[in-house]
Amino acid sequence: MNRPICDADDFYINMSLNTEMELPTSRDTVLHYFEQMRKAFPDLQNFFTRESGELVLEGNKEEEESYRWLSIEPKRLRSGQVNPESTEDAYRQHELVLEIAPHLLTISVLDCEALDLMYGFDFNYEGNHDEIVAEALGLGQGLEGVLESPGARVINYEPSVTLALDESFRLQCRTSVETRTNAYQVRTGDFPEDQISVYFTIRQYWGAGPDQAYLDAFRRLREVGEELVQTKIIPRIVQPLAQAIASR
Repeated sequence: MNRPICDADDFYINMSLNTEMELPTSRDTVLHYFEQMRKAFPDLQNFFTRESGELVLEGNKEEEESYRWLSIEPKRLRSGQVNPESTEDAYRQHELVLEIAPHLLTISVLDCEALDLMYGFDFNYEGNHDEIVAEALGLGQGLEGVLESPGARVINYEPSVTLALDESFRLQCRTSVETRTNAYQVRTGDFPEDQISVYFTIRQYWGAGPDQAYLDAFRRLREVGEELVQTKIIPRIVQPLAQAIASR
């Protein structure tokens, strides 16, 4: 699938493997894993450690519109690509992580809590984020009347819903919108340009769930994810939000 045409300022696809035990942090283990990933994706050049202890390898995000990144957290292995030319390009990176990390970082399926595949859409907007989200997506029939109160202004509206996609409740999806304005900005009318984010995440829980390999689980997530992103998320959430912002 090509990159979705959705008028978002940034689009990204992230993968997270969440573990029950802490991941290894020894120098040789971490550097060997990152070196193997850099051999496949030479643009991964910038290695650093955050104050939280998170280990990060990323491309040049200051100069490139599209860039990759990887990180190792205490109980989470992450992989992402911002503005990929195609979803397949991002999937190729995530699949390599799931192919080599279990061996290099000693991650067993017994140790896995959940595998996430997340599609993100960011929109730059200088204005009341919560108000534009409410305008674009609506509040629902039961809440629309609240806006009719004299002098009412929307100062917080971040809709979110989580759905189970199978009878075991171990395959789930979550759609959420994150805004970044506050009551002070609404009151003063002083709005810096910031991003409104739409997140759509497909999650497969392990535990007593499926006895399947990481790659098999990931390919199932991408199949479900692409279908829902193309038929539900983009036409019903992302495009209405883009249109509402463009109209201001």
